[in-house]
Amino acid sequence: MASSTLNGKVEADVEIKASPEQFHDMFANKLHHVHHTCKDKVRGCDLHEGEWGKVGTVFDFHYVHDGKDKVAKEVVEVVDPDKNLIVFRVMDGDLMKEYKSFLLTLQAFPKSEGSGSIVHWKMEYEKLHDGIDHPETLLQLGLKMSEDIDAHLTQAK
Repeated sequence: MASSTLNGKVEADVEIKASPEQFHDMFANKLHHVHHTCKDKVRGCDLHEGEWGKVGTVFDFHYVHDGKDKVAKEVVEVVDPDKNLIVFRVMDGDLMKEYKSFLLTLQAFPKSEGSGSIVHWKMEYEKLHDGIDHPETLLQLGLKMSEDIDAHLTQAK
């Protein structure tokens, strides 16, 4: 049985101006366009099998973390447009050099007052050993990506 110190979770919220539906659509159906919104953070996204917006879709996500180009091979585990929820499981790539398992959950909620959304990022993981850091900097990258995507979604057309 794994030590409880190896299992962890980091999570945070970011406020955006876009609607929950717009944000969810970007991650569920247009993930391959995210690099257009934050080129300094995301290099691209390559579909391996399945189709965008569907459970079971497998893709490579190319991103920049801590100044280095990295890749994560991921599978879509949950897509719930009614809850603006999507869950990705990392199967291979740079994160698997440090983590035995890595699950990313994104959910966008309408703000309680006014327009816009709150995006909740949650990363659940099991580290390979105690010397591995918790992925706080990766969480911060996700929050910054949300802000860049929001700017893209809400810019005047």
